[in-house]
Amino acid sequence: MTSPNHSKPILRAALGASLLAFAGGAAWAEPAIFKGADLKQGEQLIAQGKCTQCHASKVGGDGSAIYNPKGKISEPGLLRGMVEQCNSTLNLQMFPEEVTHVAAVLNRDHYKFK
Repeated sequence: MTSPNHSKPILRAALGASLLAFAGGAAWAEPAIFKGADLKQGEQLIAQGKCTQCHASKVGGDGSAIYNPKGKISEPGLLRGMVEQCNSTLNLQMFPEEVTHVAAVLNRDHYKFK
């Protein structure tokens, strides 16, 4: 049996998030992992790394089908991890904050995690 005190922080966090979304009038809130990400730099890194071309070679078409693998990427941390995997596998030599910038762009454009 859990104490009622254990649920209070969760309720406060949920209420706080709801109030922030309502007060800001925004329907979409940026996940904490992507706070402060430089979206412009992320877009540039995607272009420099030829991500779209690589993805198109793997899944065909414009490559966008790669962004919704069935159940594989289900939260922001897994998205960032997948970008890090591409970074390591392809030896793109991105710094950790650059990986975050790229993942934030992918979240904005494809995943829309809140």
